[in-house]
Amino acid sequence: MSLTREDRSDIAELVSLHGHLVDDGRLDRLEELFTPDVVYDLSDFGREPLSGVAAVREAAAAMGAAGPVAHHVTNIVVTPSADGRARVRSKGLGVRADGTCGSVTYDDTAVRTADGWRISHRTVTRRGAPGGGPAGSH
Repeated sequence: MSLTREDRSDIAELVSLHGHLVDDGRLDRLEELFTPDVVYDLSDFGREPLSGVAAVREAAAAMGAAGPVAHHVTNIVVTPSADGRARVRSKGLGVRADGTCGSVTYDDTAVRTADGWRISHRTVTRRGAPGGGPAGSH
């Protein structure tokens, strides 16, 4: 399967929209990002994967003031899959209210739906070790 330039642009915009919606507190719009049955894998943070948009919304709301005040996504790489999906890898930076920040890698599966591209699976991996290893690997 190949992706058009429009597909690639739409997918990159989809990934970028995440930070805007979360930072603006627009958790009511997460259906614009995720399929209803999305799996949001936070295993690297010692949490069970979340299943469904409602679970993602509840987890984001529960973070409250402990969550980042700003999410920034960079280095978006979109790779088509033979099954019609797209694999998307990006880097995320989260800035906290105290000025500290953390880095993650997002590994997403994007699928085309009747409403446009949506993320059906997201794995979030902590970054932090020099040389590109996961946090805690040094």
